Amino acid sequence: MRVSPLALGTMTFGSDWGWGADDAEARRIFDAYVDRGGNIIDTAINYTNGASERILGQLLKGKRDRVVISTKFTMSRDPGDPNSGGNHRMNLVRSVEASLKQLGTDRIELLHVHAWDFTTSADEVMRALDDLVRSGKVLYLGICNTPAWKVAQLQTLAELRGWSPLVALQIEYSLVERSVEHELMPMAREMGLGVMPWSPLAGGILTGKYSRDDLRQASEAGVSSTRKGVIASSGHMTEQSLEIAGVVGDVARAIGATPSQVALAWTLLNPAVAAPVIGARTLAQVQDNLGALDIQLADEHVVRLNDASAPAPIFPARFVSRPMVQTLIFGGAQVQRRV
Repeated sequence: MRVSPLALGTMTFGSDWGWGADDAEARRIFDAYVDRGGNIIDTAINYTNGASERILGQLLKGKRDRVVISTKFTMSRDPGDPNSGGNHRMNLVRSVEASLKQLGTDRIELLHVHAWDFTTSADEVMRALDDLVRSGKVLYLGICNTPAWKVAQLQTLAELRGWSPLVALQIEYSLVERSVEHELMPMAREMGLGVMPWSPLAGGILTGKYSRDDLRQASEAGVSSTRKGVIASSGHMTEQSLEIAGVVGDVARAIGATPSQVALAWTLLNPAVAAPVIGARTLAQVQDNLGALDIQLADEHVVRLNDASAPAPIFPARFVSRPMVQTLIFGGAQVQRRV
């Protein structure tokens, strides 16, 4: 399955959560993306209380066969009912049937486990997903927000039993969130999963729209009906994040691009990345984001961005990379793996 280098995220389609795009603006965003050649659109059964899938279903009329639908299940849709959420077969089957109805379609090209629930067995999840693929209601499988060890277990189980494998991994990845480079990114490359980074602009922080004043308010933010409040409560509104955003802005000015375009172009440099998920609330935002495909970052700019955002090393890589340990492993010889 071939997908465009940027995926359109539609968590912003619908105003049920207080800060999304209405139907008319959603159509303008959708048309701009598809007219530019974009073909993979990401949603989830619970986004804006189901409005995201319903709006997308209307927009797909007449264009269904050229668009790859990526949606997700796991999240609860009925507060108080423990079976309306989670990764078990009951919620999976109900969710897929509901998504098909909301989207007005007969199949889902890419279905993701939205998050690992730490209660359902690996066998149940992978067997139930395989059954849906065999039924034709789902074509390919992905997973989001799950530890690398669990994804590796699921993938190995599928390979051993001849079940449908995972082909995609959605994880948070940006210049602000690079801890996934320790385990999840290398795992994805090794096991054949295309990475779809969500929040590649760190919720707007990397666009330069936030300042120290917002940082002072972040500690007071809780559950919020505003987009700014959601970002403030995410944990990313920090002094370091604002400093990284400042470097992004400097690079943008140096090459005549916008900060959003620089931040997105940086994520595309990682060989594990298949398609960052861009989320826009306005036509102007999606047009700006699509401009990331037209810029190239010089080596000096990449080094500057990497240095400003480099995550601290962790064990065991921190230990194994030491010169003494490398000497003990390879006997003093220089060994390099050919890819």
